[in-house]
Amino acid sequence: MEEIAVVARWIQEAENIVAFTGAGISTRSGIPDFRSEDSGLWENVDPQRVASIFGFRKDPSAFFKWVHPLTKTIIEAKPNPAHAALVKLEEAGKLKAVVTQNIDMLHTRAGNKNVFELHGHMRLSTCINCFREYPGEPIMEKFLEDGCVPHCPDCNGVLKPNTILFGEQLPYDQMMGAKKAARDADLLIVVGSSLEVAPASDIPLIAKRNGAKLVIINLEPTILDRFADLNVRGDAADILPVIVECTEKTT
Repeated sequence: MEEIAVVARWIQEAENIVAFTGAGISTRSGIPDFRSEDSGLWENVDPQRVASIFGFRKDPSAFFKWVHPLTKTIIEAKPNPAHAALVKLEEAGKLKAVVTQNIDMLHTRAGNKNVFELHGHMRLSTCINCFREYPGEPIMEKFLEDGCVPHCPDCNGVLKPNTILFGEQLPYDQMMGAKKAARDADLLIVVGSSLEVAPASDIPLIAKRNGAKLVIINLEPTILDRFADLNVRGDAADILPVIVECTEKTT
């Protein structure tokens, strides 16, 4: 593909690359895309009931019943070649930051160091009553075993994973860090995102407004395609490793 050679050249020329990733980078790791018709994650459920902070406070059991299969998938998931390609770019000194909408923690598992998780993660859980934080992994493992809503050992409040639900603000430090990375970028590569969820989807536009080249790698068209310098159609797990390999061969 001619597009691969172009992106590889832009990577060689760039000094400050930022990757912006969405669910599409993790589908090859077995984690479904929420917006795909065949994913099943939104089938027969009301997102405002099962995945909003208001619904969580009213009936946390609905959230945990819905998230149970996704939790198991995330625990068992492993980084795929697209994640590994971004690690290679970081190790080469090209990639300065990964900004992700994903909660699966696969970027950090793969080895990326500077990751901004705009929609949170399952690394920690927080009591909605006393706000004490606990390591997320043992809580998730116990939840998968007994299916019971986890509670705080101190005050018996419900423990909520540190993921962002509908109605919650994005983590301030993560969003500010992502915006700064975007302003400093000379090349921003969108990988596997529909770019439909604001305010996270503002990040590519911030980079573009500050003079960065914008590349979008996605299976389907996005609402920001018209702003991109180049759109590449395809699965990130297939395309991104080839781009990075092409970059290495011509370095």
